[in-house]
Amino acid sequence: MNLNPPRKETNMKVWIDQDLCSGVGLCADLAPQVFHIDKDGIAWVKDGDRVLGPDSEQKAAIVPDPLADDVLEAAEGCPEGCIYVGQ
Repeated sequence: MNLNPPRKETNMKVWIDQDLCSGVGLCADLAPQVFHIDKDGIAWVKDGDRVLGPDSEQKAAIVPDPLADDVLEAAEGCPEGCIYVGQ
């Protein structure tokens, strides 16, 4: 008997409003696989190994299911409220 059923895929996406980001870095501390702090101290999301920086047309990244809780914690704990999650 499986007491831990497989987790449903979330298809969660995350993006950051860089105009609001003050570079506290809590997001990168909580989920370094998803968030990157650039040399100017501004947070960006990562899509795999690729940082979706200022020159990227893509702004939102799909969150790997095992990291969903960490990303939600980062969004809820962001002092600037600049991290957004959605479907």
